[in-house]
Amino acid sequence: MTLPRDEVTAGMLDELGDFEKLVRSLDAQQWATPSRCDGWTVGDVAGHVIGSMADVVGGRLDGLGTPEVTEREVAERRGRTPAQLADECAEVREAAAGLLAAFDDAAWEASAPGGYEGTLGDGVEALWYDTYLHADDMRAVLGQPPQRTTAGDKVSVSHIATELTKRKWQPTTLAFDGLPEFTVSGGGERLDGDAYPFILAATGRGDATRLGLDDSLNLYA
Repeated sequence: MTLPRDEVTAGMLDELGDFEKLVRSLDAQQWATPSRCDGWTVGDVAGHVIGSMADVVGGRLDGLGTPEVTEREVAERRGRTPAQLADECAEVREAAAGLLAAFDDAAWEASAPGGYEGTLGDGVEALWYDTYLHADDMRAVLGQPPQRTTAGDKVSVSHIATELTKRKWQPTTLAFDGLPEFTVSGGGERLDGDAYPFILAATGRGDATRLGLDDSLNLYA
């Protein structure tokens, strides 16, 4: 179940503001560092995140999230500096604020445009999660500690629960420290403790066996 509209709207805009600051803080050497996203530099990761938001606010929604569209977003931004992409991030954040303010509850619960499987709210939640996770991808290879937030962990677990349920993954109740409970496939055996190892394992960035699970947890396998 998607988080409440007001919570996702505020969280998405806050995350974009934090992402802009991260991008603006980087130098050329950091920008060119290989990331933990295969084949991408840190700058490519930033290009994907900002390019996705630019596509959304520009109404270019067909195929959003597919490998072809994702690679186009990155390719369009290769060669730009951190400052240039940070400026674009600020611009798309402003445009997103206007767009999100126009949605009412009915629109939020309606099917997402562009072929995304889920509601409009699900789609915006996915964008917030993606921004939070990719910021962690960038910091991880730059030797920076994770900048975790309760809101970021919460949206990540919410999105992962939604996606695992779509895949009819095993019935599970996600009951991580400091977060509300989320159910997968109607709920079942409880997973608790720190959410971060679960988020990493569910996105192919960590070892699911350390949680007593297998690779079926990985959304991207």
